[in-house]
Amino acid sequence: MSSFLRHALAGAAATASGNGLARFAYVPLFPAMVGQGWVTGGEAGTLGAAALLGYLIGTLLGRAAGRRLGVPGTLDAGMALIVLSLAACAWNGGFPWFLAWRTLAGVAGGLLMALAGPATQASVPPQRRGAAGGMVIAGVGLGIAVGALAVPALLPAGLAATWLGLGGLVLLLWGFAHPRWPDMAMRGVAAEAPPRARLLLLLYGLHGAGMVPPMVYLADLAARGRGLGIGIGALLWLVFGLAGIAGGVLSGRVADRLGGRPTLRLWLLVQVLALALALPPYAPLVLPAAALAGFAAVGVTAVTLGVTREIAGARATGLWVQCTAAFAVVQTAVGFALAALFAATGESHVAVFGAGLGFSLAAFAAAAALARQARPAAP
Repeated sequence: MSSFLRHALAGAAATASGNGLARFAYVPLFPAMVGQGWVTGGEAGTLGAAALLGYLIGTLLGRAAGRRLGVPGTLDAGMALIVLSLAACAWNGGFPWFLAWRTLAGVAGGLLMALAGPATQASVPPQRRGAAGGMVIAGVGLGIAVGALAVPALLPAGLAATWLGLGGLVLLLWGFAHPRWPDMAMRGVAAEAPPRARLLLLLYGLHGAGMVPPMVYLADLAARGRGLGIGIGALLWLVFGLAGIAGGVLSGRVADRLGGRPTLRLWLLVQVLALALALPPYAPLVLPAAALAGFAAVGVTAVTLGVTREIAGARATGLWVQCTAAFAVVQTAVGFALAALFAATGESHVAVFGAGLGFSLAAFAAAAALARQARPAAP
């Protein structure tokens, strides 16, 4: 196996575990947790927001952990924490118990996301960095797809078996990735403060806000909001994940042809369409909404990773951490706000997806402004 594939696939295993399974496999579990009485609908939404809070904490700790433990050691620590958190959720210890462990699952996901992509790009030849970054972020879609297949297969054995099965999948991914981890310097130029990129941070934060509804409520929209049942909800989450793989893999190629900033604008238009399709009370529209949302969720992240290197060069890790932190801050605040809105409106999916559409439109406007900034001045 080439060094490019070794490091890119290991990075993809990290994001598949930290985001795809530890965080997003909860989406198809959401209606089952509510239906079997482990939590209420409002509590289930809060657990999704708690994972976002943990993600923020893990992102902010990522560089410091990398300097202290080394990048491979930090990646191993993140994978271990994921296995532990998933296993802990197999016991119905009540809402406070789940709140603590879902927060820790988010911490692990933040550690992995902060370091896996930049380390992989630093470990491959410069001409392969875009493709490598796309593969690493496509791991999120892969994990979502695997979780969407695993959850309905495991649920007949009970919620406890489902949580343990997800932990077992992460163990397998960890065993594959451990001898192939990428590495990078965490001192010198790489540790210097990155250049300011306020518009990119604003754009990525608004993107994150707009993606909260599909990332937390998509399966529940299908299962309970459109009356399609838990099985169809999980199937649509599989569509989300498969489209995410496509978004990650294609993003590098499209950005190479069009440029990173114009591609961000195009991908955020896809996100706007996804949120708009989730609003009408017409069940068949949930399918294209899921596909477009998955494509945009992973695609925008993959392109943003590349744009940070365009802007910051060797200091890209610091800018990527800032972007990921901005994403996490906004998603955390919006996640808790939408959980409260969902409960206050009698669990109205229109309310939360309508809010997501507004954030997505604002992100698209910011992307258009960023693309204009990149144009050369007229003679």
